[in-house]
Amino acid sequence: MIDFALNALDQSAIVTDTDAAQAVRETVALASYLDTLGYKRFWLAEHHNTSAFAGAAPEILIGHIASRTKNISVGSGGVMLPHYAPLKVAEQFRMLASLSGGRIDLGLGRAPGGDPKTAAALQPGPKAWPPEVFPQQVEMLIQFLEDANGLKGDSGGFPEEHPYQGIHAQPMGAEPVPLYILGSGGDGAYHAAQFGLPYVYAHFINPDNLTDALKAYRAHFKPSRQCTAPKVMLATSVLAAETAEEAAYLARPRNIWTTQFLQNKGGRFPTMQEAQDWQLTPQDEAILPQIEGRGFTGATDDVLSRLSDVVAEHQIDEVFALTLIPDIEARKRSYRLLAEAAGLSAEGLAAAQ
Repeated sequence: MIDFALNALDQSAIVTDTDAAQAVRETVALASYLDTLGYKRFWLAEHHNTSAFAGAAPEILIGHIASRTKNISVGSGGVMLPHYAPLKVAEQFRMLASLSGGRIDLGLGRAPGGDPKTAAALQPGPKAWPPEVFPQQVEMLIQFLEDANGLKGDSGGFPEEHPYQGIHAQPMGAEPVPLYILGSGGDGAYHAAQFGLPYVYAHFINPDNLTDALKAYRAHFKPSRQCTAPKVMLATSVLAAETAEEAAYLARPRNIWTTQFLQNKGGRFPTMQEAQDWQLTPQDEAILPQIEGRGFTGATDDVLSRLSDVVAEHQIDEVFALTLIPDIEARKRSYRLLAEAAGLSAEGLAAAQ
């Protein structure tokens, strides 16, 4: 058994022998499977203009997946808010919450999710939102969402004198849309603390700044209507297998892809065979050991033990497991092994067999 919630994050990775449409279909299939295993949340990433990931519109995938699942909360990990108007994001997620009975999470990010040229193409003309106004965007989004829940005045929503008073994000209703702030450095931690929101640390992006980021988050946390105390969630690379050798074999495509990405040579993910046959350059050989040491990869019990140690050390409430394996069946098996070892819902595990 574990004393933290177990969730999943998926990026719809594209493999060299398939295409983006297949990557999206596999994401949908994975979400349905994890719903039967008892996972608490399934979040979807946002990436733009990349040959590696197909998940460009998490808000659309969320609705599709929510309609095909029963219990798991479905959310964004995250919506890159600088690209969008807060009112439109509020409307999208209010609609999703209304359709799903409230099983929707709204994770927010400040990063562009792509290169600068693509970020410019996503902006709404001369009214583009620069990253510096991210806090004001978050505040406005919170106000729209609270207003949609019927809150007014001191209870939430917009102050009486606010110019947007009377503008409502439809469909209005009681279904909650909880907010989360994502980050891999100091800025996200401070923003999450400022608004009193849960903080999701992207360990799979930056495994070295966890301690400092959580220290800053907890030191500056201000209680809010959503959270009276700090809440920390960890998004990290996880791969569980029957043996450490099998896990290393399955992890090689992910590790090879990352070494290429760090050298500005990122493309689609290699297949299992391509990864085994990969001829390493001296630059690859210098980077690969560092990549192999990231995250939690190995035999299931060892993975869960090391993960539990980090959770206990940093007082983490929930974990998002990101498992990048070209073979969808191997990916499902990794999540299943983790669920079994963690003691997730016995009913869910039985249904998945």
